[in-house]
Amino acid sequence: MPYYIYQIEQSVTEIVKNLSLVTEYEDYKDAKVAIRNLRARQQKREDLQWKMVFADSELEAEELLQEKREAPILMEWEK
Repeated sequence: MPYYIYQIEQSVTEIVKNLSLVTEYEDYKDAKVAIRNLRARQQKREDLQWKMVFADSELEAEELLQEKREAPILMEWEK
């Protein structure tokens, strides 16, 4: 399964995200280096993110990126 790298821009609403596939890699190390370089070159924009996803296909990767996750529960010592 390949690693997909996406550029994500927030849309008008928080629910919908604009996803743009940048590239895909078969090897984790290559994908990790590529996404670190993209994040390092990024200008300070709050509405732009870079994400790496491990999935069977582009469709599955985009579904994983679009799903809403609940915020993690903080333990007492993490507050």
